[in-house]
Amino acid sequence: MAAPVPLHPARRAVGEALAPGELNLVGCSGGADSLALAAAASWHHRKESGPHAGTRVGAVVVDHHLHPRSVEISGQAVRQLKGLGLEPVRIVSADVDCDSRQGPEAAARTGRYAAFRKAMSELGAARVLTAHTKDDQAEQVLLGLARGSGTRSLAGIPAARGPYRRPLLELARADTEAICAHHGLTWWEDPANSDPRYLRSRLRTDVMPHLREHLSPTIADSLARTAAIAAEDAAYLESQAKEIFPTLLEDPDASGALRLQLKGLRAQPPAIRRRIVALAAVAAGAPAPSSERLQAVERLASGSRSRGPVQLEGELEVYRGARGTAEYGKLILIPPSSG
Repeated sequence: MAAPVPLHPARRAVGEALAPGELNLVGCSGGADSLALAAAASWHHRKESGPHAGTRVGAVVVDHHLHPRSVEISGQAVRQLKGLGLEPVRIVSADVDCDSRQGPEAAARTGRYAAFRKAMSELGAARVLTAHTKDDQAEQVLLGLARGSGTRSLAGIPAARGPYRRPLLELARADTEAICAHHGLTWWEDPANSDPRYLRSRLRTDVMPHLREHLSPTIADSLARTAAIAAEDAAYLESQAKEIFPTLLEDPDASGALRLQLKGLRAQPPAIRRRIVALAAVAAGAPAPSSERLQAVERLASGSRSRGPVQLEGELEVYRGARGTAEYGKLILIPPSSG
């Protein structure tokens, strides 16, 4: 007997993710996941009563121009989205820097989210819904394990961040295909998803099938649970760090340099200490530091022979104040404009 099509769980999850009474956009690639998301979202479009009365659902089809048939694929997606009743539906081109040092997958993601922001601005949308599934979440946790990046990385893909919502994280990829089949939708299989040049593709086509066969057939569920637990732990640690951070921060000087009191910083558990340093780096105008860079700052703060500098992302330099000076007992973060 075929498994039931999870229409109700998908619609319920999407309904919880929508901004009531506002325009919400479904980010669509033409694949099964995003078309299933669109189908579930269409059920809430222009409801005349209930909690979603007045809520509108449109879609943005992002064309990365990475496939020779991208125009045709985008057009097919638009026709199906309009057939579901979504309005407005727009195609937005993503600017993908294929020569970027961050790699092709990350470059495509950067271009995609820039396209989302552009569509939100032009259409006046409150939120963008993306179609990440339980399988994507499992793959993300494995990537975090491989990188050794800590709790936040193990937390995987957040269900909500800023204006973005990911309501299908409880559904499997097989569920989205079943929803598409139920609605008579034709989805596109991106060949990049099985291209062994990409790490995520190798996880999807080689590693996950191996784990399902030799470790557990429910490995995706286990990894998704791990992500949920890690997300709760990370959120608590980050809230604690945000409370403590202002108590250790001295008023910045005219140069924009930030100073943290070392005695109070050293008194914190390592998990809190690293997060405080990350908050300070972002406050100084730099990107969030990598785990490797945070460890280097932690060694500096704990009293290593070297006083620095430790170089962080965004050309931010971190020093420890020298004995016998007014900076002694402080960790100093100097943005490039202050140098």
